[in-house]
Amino acid sequence: MALNFIAKLLLVLTFAAFSAGATRSQLRETKLTVFFHDFIAGPNTTVIPVAGIAGKLWTFTQFGTVYVTDDPLTATPDLNSAVVGRGQGVYVTSGLDGLNTHVLISIVFTNKKYNGSTLEIHGTSKQFEAVREVSVVSGTGKFRFARGYATFETLLVDAATFYSVERCNVTVEHY
Repeated sequence: MALNFIAKLLLVLTFAAFSAGATRSQLRETKLTVFFHDFIAGPNTTVIPVAGIAGKLWTFTQFGTVYVTDDPLTATPDLNSAVVGRGQGVYVTSGLDGLNTHVLISIVFTNKKYNGSTLEIHGTSKQFEAVREVSVVSGTGKFRFARGYATFETLLVDAATFYSVERCNVTVEHY
């Protein structure tokens, strides 16, 4: 009886290991770069504070400040280059010292190659470091079951026009 149970258990474990190996071989790796264009003031505002601590100025360094964003994403740093999608989501200044932001962003693709697909970015961004790394935790469409990471680098800050450009390099595995 015990031998029969052990034989069945080994069969199940062998099947599970074989299945996992077969699935792993179907994973594809995709690397891509998109450019976020932030407008924090003016008629084309794409990032706005929506909540914060009462009586405190709602800024990127004030703990508890919540921003929503809907940035255009382009293929190059030039705002007039091909639009590939939108960066939509929420930033929360989550570090008491104002140095860390919790990021929940969807990259929503509208270009021909990935139209309708999304990548979901989630994690803590050390907002004053030159390169910030966050997790890619999921995706839809052509990025179904995606996992990986994204790095953000600030390329341009124009304080006079409240405009900035962020390069986002993404590396994901998906089916």
